[in-house]
Amino acid sequence: MRDTRCVEAAPPFTLRRAARGFSGHASLRIVVAFLLGALAGRLAVGGWSWWDLLGPGAVLALQPFTEWTIHVLLLHFRPRTVARLRIDPLVARKHRAHHADPKDVALVFIPLPALAGLVAGLAALCLLALPLERGLTTLVAAAAVLATYEWTHYLIHSAYRPRHAIYRYVWRAHRNHHFRNEHYWFGVTVHLADHLLGTFPEKTAVGVSPTARTLGIEDAA
Repeated sequence: MRDTRCVEAAPPFTLRRAARGFSGHASLRIVVAFLLGALAGRLAVGGWSWWDLLGPGAVLALQPFTEWTIHVLLLHFRPRTVARLRIDPLVARKHRAHHADPKDVALVFIPLPALAGLVAGLAALCLLALPLERGLTTLVAAAAVLATYEWTHYLIHSAYRPRHAIYRYVWRAHRNHHFRNEHYWFGVTVHLADHLLGTFPEKTAVGVSPTARTLGIEDAA
């Protein structure tokens, strides 16, 4: 006799479930503290003007090229030896591990030492190079962009599946980078630089790369 017992379907992986998972990571706590600290400082200083739009505008305009450049030059950095010194940055090692196992959530986030250095560097750059009011405004924008990057990258690698066209476009491009060919689709949150620099081909225009998981480096795992 055929077994007619119902098998309960697994609940869908919703944005709420994704947000709960995201909230448990130390990276988020650092970025949120960074954002809230910059925002609190900006509100305390006051002195608002139209010049406050300039810094965030520059941050947003540069973001596609920042993502592309960091991804190409730093995350895909190939280890080399100079004067017997092996040069292989932590972020590059972690990124190779991320390509080797894209489902490992711990490898999705910016490594904490690198994140701490990034936060300190952004704070120093904004607050030393700009007047205090404009520097804090720019810092708020940079922190918001950083939070958006971490959330988007986490969501793409989670079990959540696209329901809207814009996210589907970002999701598919990043999956092509991991599972089709690592030499293309370097953006994460936005792909303007990929389109302008020729690294956003049609999926079928490039072959499946045999080194998408290793980046061509034997110690990727």
